Amino acid sequence: MDKLRRRARQLRNAATDAERRLWQHLRLKQLAGFKFRRQMPIAGYIADFMCCEAMLIVELDGGQHLECGDCDRRRTLALQAVGYRVVRYWNDDVLLRTSLVLEDILVNLALSQGLGAGK
Repeated sequence: MDKLRRRARQLRNAATDAERRLWQHLRLKQLAGFKFRRQMPIAGYIADFMCCEAMLIVELDGGQHLECGDCDRRRTLALQAVGYRVVRYWNDDVLLRTSLVLEDILVNLALSQGLGAGK
């Protein structure tokens, strides 16, 4: 098993509160029938949540991300370069406004599949 896959497994086993909360709503195709995977290696990074069908990656950011905006931008560009749409949410939003985050993810799933904007 390569280093990135081992790290992804470690991250799955040590999920943050926000990751656990969101996963409870994304797992088992609970969100509009879309299949999500968590902590998936892609393009040299590990995506928090990924829906291959809709080519959507959901990233959760904690306070440490305030200091690494450039890192996050590079990461987003690398994931976009392989065809994924990337959306980011603050951990606090996931924990305190879960339903709003889920609604926004649904909108982005529709946009990723070309169902948004009047189609």
